[in-house]
Amino acid sequence: MPAPLPVEAAARAARTAPADVPPPLGAHPVEGGVEFCVHAGHADAVTLCLFDEQGRERHLAMDEHSHGAWSLRVEGVGPGQRYGYRVDGPWDPAAGHRHNPAKLLLDPYARAVDGTVDWRPEVFGHRVDESFAGDGLTRDDRDSAAHVPRGVVVDPTFDWGDDRPPQHSWRHTVIYETHVVGLTMLLPDVPEHLQGTYAGVAHPVTIEHLRRLGVTTVELLPVHSFTSEPAVVQRGLENYWGYNSLGFFAPHAGHAAARDPQGVVAEFKGMVKLLHAAGIEVLLDVVYNHTAEQSAAGGATLSWRGLDNRTYYWLDEQGVDVDVTGCGNTVAPQHTVPVRMVLDSLRYWVQEMHVDGFRFDLAVALARGKDGAFDPDHPLLVALRTDPVLSRVKLVAEPWDLGPDGWRTGQFPPPFAEWNDTFRDTVRTFWLPDVAGTLDGRPGHGVRELATRIAGSADRFGSAHRGPLASVNFVTAHDGFTLSDLTAYDRKHNEANGEGNRDGSNDNRSWNHGVEGPADEETETLRRRSRRNLLATLALSSGVPMLLGGDELGRTQGGNNNPYCQNNEISWYDWGLAPWQHDLIDTTSALLRLRREHRVLRQRHFFPGDPIDGDERAALHWHAIDGELMTAQRWDSPETRTLQAVFDGADVGDDRLLMVLHGSTDGGEVVLPRQPGVRRWRLLWDSAWEHPGEVTDREAAPGEAYPVVGANFLLFQGV
Repeated sequence: MPAPLPVEAAARAARTAPADVPPPLGAHPVEGGVEFCVHAGHADAVTLCLFDEQGRERHLAMDEHSHGAWSLRVEGVGPGQRYGYRVDGPWDPAAGHRHNPAKLLLDPYARAVDGTVDWRPEVFGHRVDESFAGDGLTRDDRDSAAHVPRGVVVDPTFDWGDDRPPQHSWRHTVIYETHVVGLTMLLPDVPEHLQGTYAGVAHPVTIEHLRRLGVTTVELLPVHSFTSEPAVVQRGLENYWGYNSLGFFAPHAGHAAARDPQGVVAEFKGMVKLLHAAGIEVLLDVVYNHTAEQSAAGGATLSWRGLDNRTYYWLDEQGVDVDVTGCGNTVAPQHTVPVRMVLDSLRYWVQEMHVDGFRFDLAVALARGKDGAFDPDHPLLVALRTDPVLSRVKLVAEPWDLGPDGWRTGQFPPPFAEWNDTFRDTVRTFWLPDVAGTLDGRPGHGVRELATRIAGSADRFGSAHRGPLASVNFVTAHDGFTLSDLTAYDRKHNEANGEGNRDGSNDNRSWNHGVEGPADEETETLRRRSRRNLLATLALSSGVPMLLGGDELGRTQGGNNNPYCQNNEISWYDWGLAPWQHDLIDTTSALLRLRREHRVLRQRHFFPGDPIDGDERAALHWHAIDGELMTAQRWDSPETRTLQAVFDGADVGDDRLLMVLHGSTDGGEVVLPRQPGVRRWRLLWDSAWEHPGEVTDREAAPGEAYPVVGANFLLFQGV
């Protein structure tokens, strides 16, 4: 081991004994200097490392407090100061201890990060673990300071003016999931130096597009500081999505036009301020379930592992990482220190960065108790529900992880909403594989499941004082095919990822309409109708719709359903739009407008009554192709391919609406149902329309046969 690094003993002697109560974790400017504080609960010594403009390192010993905190107030430094930590203590992997003063450690609470992890093979050797973590058992004493980023002290002041959160109710919320870079990297009306940045997201052209669609809420893929995985770098690629967190308090510098760390923070705040001014909320996709350090055996010592591995990570009895995330490690949900870190981070993004809510990646991993099982009353979830700050923002769970019994859709407590993967799978199945099956007479899956999803998924969200608005409905998300690719590819095409096409899901529930990839105009016409069917089902079902950014443009990824490492044209939105793409934007806007205009489509509670038993109180009636009420036999038959739903809006002061979902490639006729008080059914929207609103004066009487084309969604209003 090299000689110990010099520490300024004189500076230590000049300080008075610390109080038992430490200052706030992180690096905070105070009058005349900066207060530094970090948790290292099993350390023998912690050294603060300050870097000057030439990268020279100055070492200051920190004072220990009760309960694992170490702090130091340093005079004469301020915002812009680069810093890190070195920690000495036991090296005992079997007991979970991996302290190593040769490793420069990033502050988990750093408000800004300067630099990136240098994963080049010539720096770290062929295997990463030969450089940073050894074989997982042997300590590597090579100094890492030249190859890891530093924390940066940040001035928290910012002119927020009269900024106020839009606070859209869940009933009015429409989520647009997007990537900061991909959204505007190719948007020509955004200045080139702002393309692919936080500033680009807030540019007037971008905001105009979002408002034209009718989006209320932008959900950004991870913006916490992140790094690429070493295996990805060694394939000549980079992490694009950002699910590889390096810091939970710092905005990712690579997404900013600004080049200095203080400017990155200001640019993010400016983006939020401008989106708020346009009435658009900002949700962050947050990844607290694991970190970029991966497993101790094959990953790196960058921050948490060197500070207090046993506390920050979930370890088994042999000190080995428990991995329920698929990423090598799991942030320990059973320990108060990482739980506090998550809560501190969330409050920071709400109070200091003014964001409006969060979508929790692999949320089940955050709520596993001491026995490893999911606990809806886990302390973290209780804290989120009761915290005076966090309980007032939007909270969305991705309700699964990769551990035992990891699928928990519908089991998170209020006020959480959840991604409804059952909605995704059901809607795709009805409009794509099942429609394809009618070409050769194959039975489908019937319509009972589809009706359940359209009505708000009461089987998932009908308990614990929840309702339809707990369901975040989606057909596509960043993870999987885009809307266009769902209709153009039967198989994934992930060769560009360099993993032999083994990555990504094989359960896509897609249909290429007979041709894999680009096709002739006749096939493309059918594909466009399928996209409209999927969009209409998403926009008009009970629940909260989430649109994948770019689907309104007909964006394709060339069949790649896992472009996590494609920071290029595969992932970026192509804004060179053909006429049909402009029509698709208008169609999306029209569907979301219909949702806004009809309160009955935005129910807070599940529809009352049982229409199957002839209950006159029923506010939602299901009818078959002949206009009669659905029977048990028809509900249970896989041959049933047409469903009509009558939404009675009287209890919410709205019109009566009729949805017709015809899921067969064969055209034909449906008999429109008879309803008390309805003299005519007026057509509002038809998925056969290539151009939104091209026909607006069609009406038919209840009991009258109405023509439908193959694979057709229609919406009528009772008059």
